[in-house]
Amino acid sequence: MNPALYLADLEAKPAALTGLADSLRAADPFAALPRDVRRVVFLGMGSSRYAAGVAALRLRAAGIDAAAEYGSAELSYPPAPGTLVVPISATGGSVETLDALARYHGHAFVAALTNTPGSAITEYADVIVPMSAGPEASGVACRTYQHTLALLLGLTARLTGRPLDLPALLLRAADSTADLLDRRGSWLDHASELLDGPHGVYTVAPAERLSSAEQSALMFREGPRRPADACETGDWSHVDVYLTKTLDYRAILYPGSRYDAQAMEWVRERGSTVLTVGPHLDGAAHTIRYPGDTDPDVALLTEPLVAELVAAHWWLA
Repeated sequence: MNPALYLADLEAKPAALTGLADSLRAADPFAALPRDVRRVVFLGMGSSRYAAGVAALRLRAAGIDAAAEYGSAELSYPPAPGTLVVPISATGGSVETLDALARYHGHAFVAALTNTPGSAITEYADVIVPMSAGPEASGVACRTYQHTLALLLGLTARLTGRPLDLPALLLRAADSTADLLDRRGSWLDHASELLDGPHGVYTVAPAERLSSAEQSALMFREGPRRPADACETGDWSHVDVYLTKTLDYRAILYPGSRYDAQAMEWVRERGSTVLTVGPHLDGAAHTIRYPGDTDPDVALLTEPLVAELVAAHWWLA
């Protein structure tokens, strides 16, 4: 793992998203999915499971039985007719995901997402969905995470019948990503300073975009090896608020929850430091805006870049 290569991987995001948009215009990777899907089981670890959690929630909201399972879980849904299994692994070799997938092989339709053609995960697949993120030279799942999210948005749209011009969405996210990268000279040093406390950094997001908080916390742990943890915005007032009483509490908050104001009331009362990425919230120490940040789909695909760039900044230092 290399911090300079990690930064280069992040800087390649807009071009990679544009390339994915082009490939999706040329062919639909989900065209061969069965029409009688009644249950969807996502399998993955780390960033893969974070992304799957968002997709599973959207499917449940549309009335489709769906779960994002740890590949390492011993208990899960049994194979059954009408089940679509979606294993996710950038390398195609996550042993836990492969072990879980073996339970379904031959007993369910499998659509595998991977960034590595010919990898072990493809041997079990009825359909292979390439992430098309390009090589991640740093060894850190950043572009593959973003592309996994994008493809799962396409998958949920197909299964639910929700209209979605995914290539157009990806181009908007590419523009937003490029904007944050191009303007980082105006915000990165200040954001890095605000979040650089003695007790780690915390990340907060609404349930519908919880993966943004989870991915952000992972990047702080994986790159610069800082203590970091993620929390859902409404749940924050029940489980993480206590830390603001005793710690020098520093957090990134991704707005969009109806409970943003509830959390920020405690932040103001306790004098904690919160950086918001997206629309400003009263009490935030600083706010980073970008084009499209009021669109939940654009935000989902874009906002973790702020944490990723702060992590790269600390890691390089």
